[in-house]
Order: sequence, then structure tokens, then C-alpha cells
Amino acid sequence: MKPIYKISLVALALIGLSACNQEQKTASADKVELSSVEQKEAYSVGASIGRYMAGHIKEQEELGFSVDRALIVTGFQQGLKDELQLTEDEMQKVLEGLDQKLNEKRMAKVQEMAAKSMQESKAYLEQNKAKEGVITTESGLQYEVLTPGEGEKPAAEDIVTVHYRGTLIDGTEFDSSYSRGEPAEFALNRVIPGWTEGVQLMPVGAKYRFVIPSELAYGERDMGTIPANSTLIFEVELLKVKKAEAPVEPTEAEASAK
Repeated sequence: MKPIYKISLVALALIGLSACNQEQKTASADKVELSSVEQKEAYSVGASIGRYMAGHIKEQEELGFSVDRALIVTGFQQGLKDELQLTEDEMQKVLEGLDQKLNEKRMAKVQEMAAKSMQESKAYLEQNKAKEGVITTESGLQYEVLTPGEGEKPAAEDIVTVHYRGTLIDGTEFDSSYSRGEPAEFALNRVIPGWTEGVQLMPVGAKYRFVIPSELAYGERDMGTIPANSTLIFEVELLKVKKAEAPVEPTEAEASAK
């Protein structure tokens, strides 16, 4: 859940750094009266800030930073009372330094994961291409036919309707039309190169498994749930093909007017 208000880490911390993510039981964990609009508004502001900052605290801990939760709560309470022990300028400088350290740690983690992903992807591609039934194209795309089909094959410009499930090589699912309960429809030339190439090999009614090297997917870009240099695995069912509309030839009058 994202916060109701879009607030930067620095600005939010100035009104109460990283509030409301306590592990110990406090009075704030008790049931409270939420019958009036005003009560719900006040509660929603606090809960939204708490949920938002809980994510920041968790990230700091995962990046190896020690977080003093008791001081966080104290700072929040003193901020509400305007009884701060540091000036706003001092806090601003401290928090800017914290942001910088977090960013450096984030970048280091991304680079570490990218290197690991590249190494693991190469090993997986080598192992997978040796499996019976797996075909490797000139580009490096690997595929196998799970269910054959007898319909037409799409061209790159066509619009396809598909059901699919996408995972990383460790099995982590990052996208699935099955989970959404409805197939996806898109122009085949508007997706990653591995899809554009692979789905053109499929007749309607077929189901294929594609193993797509990172250079045919998102390359060195970190996509959040998909680390940089990731090899992606897709199981794809081609349900329907809608042929691209042929470009309309200009009339003589339109041609002469150009």
C-alpha cells in the first residue's frame, strides 16, 4: 500500500522520522474508535505514514543499516510536540547523508545482483539447451513445444492474444495473465525481442516454453522484480491472431498535395 501523500524521506522524517513500525506492543496497537469521518481521517494519515516508513525501515535493515526503533518513536513524538533536540538544518543535513548512503548501498546491491544473475543465466542457458526437445535459434532464443497448434502464425506487426506465465530461472513468478484471470492482447512488435521472435514461431492453439537470454529481454536494466542480466522463462499459449491493418494508400490528390 502506498502512502496517501507523496512525501520524500527527508521531508517526512522532519515531521517524525520513520514512525510507527514498532515491534513491541504499545497503546497505538490497541483498537481505537473510528466511527466519525474526522477519526478516520486522522487514523488514515498516521497509518499511511506508518506503512510507508515501515518499508523504509525494512529496506535500511536489509541493506545492513542498524535502526534504533526506540529513537525513531521518540523523534516522532517530539516532532509532534515541536520539542526537537536537533535543528531542522541539522536534521536536513543528517537525512541527506542518510539518503546518500542508502543510494550507494542500493547501487552496490543492484550491481552485485546483476553480476550474479549473469553468471547464473549463462549456466542455465547451457544446461537448458542440452535438454531433449529444446531448440536454440540463431539469436540465442531457446524454445520447446509443449502443445502443438494448427492455426496461423502471426507476423511481427500483428496483434496477438495470449495467456502466459513469466518466471526467473529460480522459479520466481514476476508476471502472469493466468493470475489476472484474463489473456493479454498486444502488438507483437511492441514487446521484448525474445517475445517478438518467439511468438512468430507459434501457430494459433500452441503452447511453447521460451527461455529468453537477457540480451533479448531487458538486458542490463534493473526492472525491480527482474534483476539486470536476467534470463526469463515464459510459458505462452497463443489464443488468437488479429492481422495488422494494411496501410491505406494515399489518393492521387493527397499524394500531389504532399
